[in-house]
Amino acid sequence: MYAIYLIVYGIILTGVLGVIASWIDRKVTARIHYRVGPPFLQPVIDIIKLMGKETVVPEGASKTTFLLAPIMGYASISVASAILWMNQLEVTQGFLGDIIVVIYLLTIPSISLMLGGFASGNPLAMVGASREMKLMLSYELPFIFAILVPIIKSNYSLRLGQILASQAGGNVFALSFSGAIALIVSIICIQAKMGIVPFDIAEAETEIMGGVIIEYSGTPLAIFRLMKHMMLFTLPFFLIILYLGGFNFHGIGILYSILKYVLMLVIIVVIKNTNPRVRIDHAMRFFWGPATIASIVAIILSILGI
Repeated sequence: MYAIYLIVYGIILTGVLGVIASWIDRKVTARIHYRVGPPFLQPVIDIIKLMGKETVVPEGASKTTFLLAPIMGYASISVASAILWMNQLEVTQGFLGDIIVVIYLLTIPSISLMLGGFASGNPLAMVGASREMKLMLSYELPFIFAILVPIIKSNYSLRLGQILASQAGGNVFALSFSGAIALIVSIICIQAKMGIVPFDIAEAETEIMGGVIIEYSGTPLAIFRLMKHMMLFTLPFFLIILYLGGFNFHGIGILYSILKYVLMLVIIVVIKNTNPRVRIDHAMRFFWGPATIASIVAIILSILGI
């Protein structure tokens, strides 16, 4: 049963939806810039093209770590997505603490980028990996604090299925004041998790020429790209489960579910295209300051029942 969820939903379906999400991202970005944008299959073509190119390992790099890093990140996002789908499709299939497992798995893509950057031996990649590490240490605190709000509102349940059940009947957590604050904080944090503007500090092409992925080519780079595409679906999906009652696959609920995800994705893309890249020290100050304070306020309000 778990293997089916992993292969069908975690790898295949999430991969397809992630590629579609990437196309929507690029299309909306193009429209904001008054351009036409790429054709529908362009993200797939890009990945296939990369997989057909030679894989070059830099001299002096730790070859095993360098090549395994993208696989580790891809595997973690696949398993995390499989757990989310398992709870979404069958609430009783979840297990105690599955939300903790998902949070843990969602940190591994960032760790894989760090490992790949440090293993490459390139000074610019090491700078990017150092930035990625500082950024992860910054956004994880407010992100976890924000996730405590739906946990508290579902009677302190650590099961994703119970969190979904608590929002049955349209009583979604995002409609409460504390839930709305936590959702806003979470959206900002997943921008940093995905490494997109204004938090693309670790790759910053105009500064460090790609940073953590500067030495990657061929299939490993394609896997990193696919991992990023899958994160573009999985992270908003996670927030929809936590704050917006998850997906509904019955009748008109299907359209409503699609609209929820598309709206979440468009918000992420608009933030990406209307803000400049911030410096790493500014990002750390923001996440440890206003973002953390806002998440703590949301926790207090949720405890008070507001």
